[in-house]
Amino acid sequence: MNFAGELSGPRFGPAKGGQPKQLVVLLHGWGADGNDLIGLAPALAPILPDAEFLSPDGPFPCDAGFGRQWFSLGDRDPGGDMSDPVMTARLAAVAPMIDAFIDAALERRAIPPERLALVGFSQGTMAALYVGLRRQRGPAGILGFSGHLVAGAALAQEAGSRPEILLVHGEMDEILPVAATRYAEQMLKKHGFKVNAVYRPGLGHGIDEDGLRHGAAFLKRVLGA
Repeated sequence: MNFAGELSGPRFGPAKGGQPKQLVVLLHGWGADGNDLIGLAPALAPILPDAEFLSPDGPFPCDAGFGRQWFSLGDRDPGGDMSDPVMTARLAAVAPMIDAFIDAALERRAIPPERLALVGFSQGTMAALYVGLRRQRGPAGILGFSGHLVAGAALAQEAGSRPEILLVHGEMDEILPVAATRYAEQMLKKHGFKVNAVYRPGLGHGIDEDGLRHGAAFLKRVLGA
């Protein structure tokens, strides 16, 4: 059994200096770590000069033998079913860890949950959506790149707050097909969430300049920057 302690990882900002007024938590993909997504912070900081960016490492060593993961992908439904009970159980197990990290970070900085945004990539998007949609207060918004929605059908009973959501996905994604985000967009709208999606022609499993531009505008708006 893997042991996971408290989450930690790199931070950036606020670019303006002083106390942060907004908090952006970035959740990396499978096989990466916090140093991966914190690289987005310098590009976002000019638009969010009062925001602090935190990019925690996933709690477990990755099954691939390098990097970290939020949960194991082993023994899951090989068909990639979005309601896969194995993935749902693993996300449910790691969610309290992510919630505790967020709660402690907000409390230390005296930032209200309504000034929080979650940003995820790939597996980090799965975690951001699972956690963010079930929190009772905040986040203001969830920005998800190249991911999908796990346990979407359960939102009728489990949804907490109602953050705005922007999903961005490459149409040529070879790791998580773009159909995953099309499904997430449809399911979230069905449950009454305000969600928009940007589909990037020719893009594989990654974040491009145009997707980041859409994401930056989204974060600026939902955080009231």
